[in-house]
Amino acid sequence: MTTTGTDPARASDPARAGDPARSTATHCPYCALQCGMRLRPLPAGGPEPVEVLERPDFPVNLGALCGKGRSAAAVLRRGARLTEPLVRDAGARDKPLRPASWDEALDRVAAGLTAARRQYGPDAVGVFGGGGLTNEKAYLLGKFARVALRTANIDYNGRFCMSSAAAAHRRAFGIDRGLPFPLADVARTDCVILVGSNPAETMPPALRHFRELRENGGRLIVVDPRRTRTAELADLHLQPLPGTDLALALGLLHLLIADGRLDKDFIARRTTGFAQARAAAMAHWPEHVERLTGVPVARLAAAAAMFGDAAKGMVLTARGPEQQSKGTDTVSAWINLCLAAGKAGRPGSGYGCLTGQGNGQGGREHGQKADQLPGYRSITDPAARAHVAAVWGVDPAALPGPGRSAYELLDGLGRDGGARALLLMGSNPVVSAPRAAHVTERIRALDFLAVSDVVLSETAHLADVVLPATQWAEETGTTTNLEGRVILRRKAVDAPEGVRSDLAVLHGLAARLGVPGGFPEDPEEVFEELRRASAGGQADYAGISYDRIRDEDGVFWPCPGEDHPGTPRLFLDRFATPDGRARFAAVSHRPAAEEPDGDYPLFLTTGRVVSQYQSGAQTRRVDELNRAAPGPFVELHPALARRLGVGEGELLAVSSRRGRAVAPARVTDTIRPDTVFMPFHWGGAGRANSLTNPALDPVSRMPEFKVCAVRVERAASASAATETAATETER
Repeated sequence: MTTTGTDPARASDPARAGDPARSTATHCPYCALQCGMRLRPLPAGGPEPVEVLERPDFPVNLGALCGKGRSAAAVLRRGARLTEPLVRDAGARDKPLRPASWDEALDRVAAGLTAARRQYGPDAVGVFGGGGLTNEKAYLLGKFARVALRTANIDYNGRFCMSSAAAAHRRAFGIDRGLPFPLADVARTDCVILVGSNPAETMPPALRHFRELRENGGRLIVVDPRRTRTAELADLHLQPLPGTDLALALGLLHLLIADGRLDKDFIARRTTGFAQARAAAMAHWPEHVERLTGVPVARLAAAAAMFGDAAKGMVLTARGPEQQSKGTDTVSAWINLCLAAGKAGRPGSGYGCLTGQGNGQGGREHGQKADQLPGYRSITDPAARAHVAAVWGVDPAALPGPGRSAYELLDGLGRDGGARALLLMGSNPVVSAPRAAHVTERIRALDFLAVSDVVLSETAHLADVVLPATQWAEETGTTTNLEGRVILRRKAVDAPEGVRSDLAVLHGLAARLGVPGGFPEDPEEVFEELRRASAGGQADYAGISYDRIRDEDGVFWPCPGEDHPGTPRLFLDRFATPDGRARFAAVSHRPAAEEPDGDYPLFLTTGRVVSQYQSGAQTRRVDELNRAAPGPFVELHPALARRLGVGEGELLAVSSRRGRAVAPARVTDTIRPDTVFMPFHWGGAGRANSLTNPALDPVSRMPEFKVCAVRVERAASASAATETAATETER
């Protein structure tokens, strides 16, 4: 495989492949590819306890690993991670955290949660999870919230990632699985439209499938306001204004209709609602869409022809179109394009979402979302409540109803009617949440905060109790990758003596809260219960076992029985709707929640860089990755740089109605002149999410991370940056 930049996905090398007799087959702890790797224990006393080796037999990455995966063992170092519980003495928020025993730490957490419940009621306790938690942890965390705490207020950071695509998927197809086909199918189609995704940097090993697509004669269309490394591979790059992806999709559908490229037979046999979707699209004629998006009519026509004329085709979206206040409608418009062209429910065709977080798929299936129960069941469905309650041995009436979505939960912290105590596992909202300075203020307003994590993140620094959790190499558990393939991470090495798993944390807390049964520490025991709880649901894991996953290198859900082969490809016979037909959505373009004006004349969009991951809490502790990506930056066009009178590396201040961030300029002609880009991996002065807009999609409750209005000016000095960081954190 061809390498990409400073963080290449390295092709399989037999000399680097692990000896099965001396190494453990497992998976990467980072993105939703969940790349296969092997871990070989190293002699005690070295800097790292294991060595990462390639695993050429896993079909998603075939041995290729990006720099994050290759260096993952560095976070196991003692100096990089937590190795003992930490507490802050009661009433001493201004004092530092100090080491404590596990009994003291768990007693403090139980007391803090109990005090909030007694004073304000059960919903005064909040639970915030993460898309990196294993299925077992996500499942047990949801059960803990609803059975041990009896709170409705549980949600997770996956709400910030895939929720709009999930809502649109359910709206159109009746079920949400990121990719309804294996990732390898990408190389076997004829045309892919890749919308708001940059796998060359976000998941480099996936790039091989897009390269193979091109080598096989297929065409690649990339939609992105930036000319990314992925866009440079495309046959056609459409560079729309941020926040106009919905208009773009509608314009392409208009052209399919006008140019006679519809699959009328497919529409008649396998869909409903086309007449209304057609009427909405016809209001978005090419010249109008050009004015809205900035994409020339000729390029719109070329894209429509390229996709419409292909025998097979796919549309794949990521956070670009999804992290918008109209993200669900935007994804629905791209799904409409697939349905109108007959490119869904057939081999080699379909719509898919490139899930971001490591277990972003499984993490939303089994109960840590505010509105869901295990198996992707609705918490308001009486039959779903009865089924899950029977597995849990509780009265269905005792289960809480839906709670607040992620940002709404964070926004209500410390307020009347909101959570006054919070248990947080595997998330870092001080860096990752929109309007981050405000979220930091709300976290500080809590009566009590407990954080369970691998590292002392920016959020953990604010906690009353910090619990050190085991990492991927130190525990066994399942995750579900972006294809819907349930895989098994296997324990390869013991954790340091002072570290426990999140399952052990929940077990210990449940006992202290008077619920001694139902919270096992053994992950396989938890998974066996998850199988029963998910049985009959949309995300049905009933036929999946640890043994099957080991034998088959992962099993695709739904898999309702042990004799069922799993479902690599959904929708080939029917869609998961009551009538078996896919549903068009009649959607129309509307502006972003915040558009540029005289005070804030530019667009800001945010995203990732190849050598860091999410909030950077783990990757920023790896020297190799920090050398490649040492800090935040502001990417801007040379024309804008000339207008501001700044050069490469000079400090820029970026301001929005919510805050200010300061970072060096990175001048490049790969971005639109009316747009600036910032990566979101850092806190402090360069925290991009100090600027972002928490305006929510009305369906998915996804915040509008991907577009807001900003002002950019030269920063007065480096000291101003430091001052700004302190001010933002203290608000």
